Amino acid sequence: MATMDKINDLYARKQKAELGGGEERIEKQHASGKKTARERIQMLMDPNSFVEIDAFVETRSIEFGMQKKKIPGDGVVTGYGTVNGRLVFVSSQDFTVIGGSLGEMHAAKITKVMDMAMKMGAPFISINDSGGARIEEGIDALKGFGEIFYRNTIASGVIPQISVIMGPCAGGAVYSPAITDFVFMVEKTSQMFITGPQVIKAVTGEDVTFEELGGAATHSTVSGVAHFKCASEEDCIRDIKRLLSFLPDNNLSDSELYDCTDDLNRISEELNGIIPDEPNKPYDMKKIITTVLDNYDFFEVHEGFAKNIIVGFGRINGRTVGIVANQPQVNAGVLDVDSSDKAARFVRFCDAFNIPLVTFTDVPGYLPGVGQEHTGIIRHGAKLLYAFSEATVPKINVIVRKAYGGAYIAMNSKHLGADIVFAWPSAEIAVMGPDGAANIIFRKDIANSDNPIAFREEKIREYREKFSNPYVAASRGYVDDVIEPATTRIRVAGALEMLTSKRETRPSKKHGNIPL
Repeated sequence: MATMDKINDLYARKQKAELGGGEERIEKQHASGKKTARERIQMLMDPNSFVEIDAFVETRSIEFGMQKKKIPGDGVVTGYGTVNGRLVFVSSQDFTVIGGSLGEMHAAKITKVMDMAMKMGAPFISINDSGGARIEEGIDALKGFGEIFYRNTIASGVIPQISVIMGPCAGGAVYSPAITDFVFMVEKTSQMFITGPQVIKAVTGEDVTFEELGGAATHSTVSGVAHFKCASEEDCIRDIKRLLSFLPDNNLSDSELYDCTDDLNRISEELNGIIPDEPNKPYDMKKIITTVLDNYDFFEVHEGFAKNIIVGFGRINGRTVGIVANQPQVNAGVLDVDSSDKAARFVRFCDAFNIPLVTFTDVPGYLPGVGQEHTGIIRHGAKLLYAFSEATVPKINVIVRKAYGGAYIAMNSKHLGADIVFAWPSAEIAVMGPDGAANIIFRKDIANSDNPIAFREEKIREYREKFSNPYVAASRGYVDDVIEPATTRIRVAGALEMLTSKRETRPSKKHGNIPL
């Protein structure tokens, strides 16, 4: 064969690989409201930056007629490129090829780029659109899943890992996204579940639709499996790029430093009046968060799940910070099973990737109730204590109103290693709220009083004046300074600047044993 014939043969083979399952299946993919594997990569990557790897890989299986189903690429597109100029590795499952099912060589392609991402210290993005394990390949398919899970685990805390669900993700396939740092889902076209509706119907008799069982709405609000719910694939890719802008390439580097176009000395007078006079009246904590951040820009994570706590990313003086804050608008901002899990995992991510933590505290306590106790609030609540104690990144806490009991300790208190603790004059730092404290301390006196109601109110006022303020804690050094709310941005920015050279180590050990 002449050289030009060989070159023409090369391009013909490449063209065949790029067509995946063929025009008809590509049209079917589009008709179902989904992009193809390659179209998704093109949306994600900078123009002309994607370099494909293993385009000619095929299945080695010959069982159950698999030799007739061989298609170059084996149902997944893998490679590397840049996103906003930064190196990123990617795998994108191709549903037009054997339903994107995962077999031995399909998995080998994914693990190869995962290994490369680790060696190069670059983020790995996995786009999932698959019918699950390739049944025809049996145990080899299961081996492939296991090797992906293993690499997800080894890479955890070393490089950012992002999972993008853009179609079905069922059975064993769901565990790779579960191990990764962030999970994106698209409304109406994404589903995740261990067992599908038909199996559930057969085993338990429960009737449930695919969307109700494992759709984007379910996993972003009820289960907490998904961190982001997006209206379309285009919106999803846009949010992935935005998330990447806040993250470092790996655990040995810092997040990208952006030019700060916002006044670091900005005084925010509106914060002086944001806390209601009535101690039980709610307000929106997000207004405080955005006011402190550069250009009022906050990228919330897990927005629909456990709304009584807020987590997400922003920048102060151009540097990424992780935000954790109670939300008084939802269940008074209490800590419960879900909010403790949500915040603890976010804190551990930030600590792994050198992202300073800024917390805003307004917490009346842990949620009481038989349901919470039986669901393990002790174990789950301890995760947040553990996460803040373990973290060695700069940690700043701003107590804006209530900080009661064990929840005060859990929310990045000085006792768990917070570097700087600020309090607003409205802060109430105590073992419990004045009402409950008065009922316990003066129970007998109230009962024996001529006017129990008036006597109780007097004792509540007395307790509030003595303890429900920031000055007792400040007198002990548990609060570093009581600040005017309007100056919060200035004070937090200054503290972060001071903490940039922070070095803190933990005792040498294999790893701790977090109360999972």
